[in-house]
Amino acid sequence: MPLIQRLCIIGVGLIGGSLVRALREKGEVGEVVGVGRGVANLEMAVELGVIDRYTHDPCEGVEGADLVFLSTPVCSIVDMTARIAPHLAPGAIVTDGGSVKEGIVAPSEVLMPEGRHFVGGHPIAGTEKSGVEASFATLYQGRRCIITPTEKTDPAALEKVKRMWEIAGSEVVLMDVIKHDRVLAAVSHLPHMVAYALVNAVAGYDRFDESILKYSAGGFRDFTRIASSDPVMWRDIALMNREAVLEMMDYFARYFADLRALVEKGDGAGLEKFFADSKRSRDEIL
Repeated sequence: MPLIQRLCIIGVGLIGGSLVRALREKGEVGEVVGVGRGVANLEMAVELGVIDRYTHDPCEGVEGADLVFLSTPVCSIVDMTARIAPHLAPGAIVTDGGSVKEGIVAPSEVLMPEGRHFVGGHPIAGTEKSGVEASFATLYQGRRCIITPTEKTDPAALEKVKRMWEIAGSEVVLMDVIKHDRVLAAVSHLPHMVAYALVNAVAGYDRFDESILKYSAGGFRDFTRIASSDPVMWRDIALMNREAVLEMMDYFARYFADLRALVEKGDGAGLEKFFADSKRSRDEIL
């Protein structure tokens, strides 16, 4: 018997689609119902075998599902939870893939009817591409998935969500919601803000009568790859995790100011130390 008898995916794209592909490969999911607005994307999901059927009505989609995965923009997750809550089957678990947790988990827990459960989650994986066509079964292999239980989290529901991500190939880490949002602001949200700002800065550089972006080489393209990510998704993340993102932007600005000062002074030794410290920290990640 598979871990999940009927899975409802609300927001059938890279994240949800890749999760389903991984579960299907392991034989750990039965029927999969997709919910979304775009007919072409949903029909493609059926054609690719990611989902078995679809509906545009989330309330209809969650009926009879033992697990619901919300893969919608973070600003919409609580509203979506409120919408589907009255239609959840007894014992149903709702979990999400949002990269902000403090503004999602507590409000969503309150919305759960008796005998239904919310478990906050965040798979730390993705690409700059979107849509179900971009999904693939190994997206979560060797990646971490953070789950953010609270005092209200049902132990059996937590274990099922944890097991789901382990089956998908993730290393599961349990973390407090506040720590999660601060950590992700540093290692994910700030890099996206920097990448978007850098591309805009270079694109807007007007010293010459042409865009200098066409001269960009591998380094620029590699560094700014994430600036091709979904603008709506990152708008919502910046708004929902605003306090932590601003804290990290200010912290980064201080380091950038230090670097600027070293360049301005022509401090070769200082520059070398700055770069060496950064290289050492970066190499330790690998």
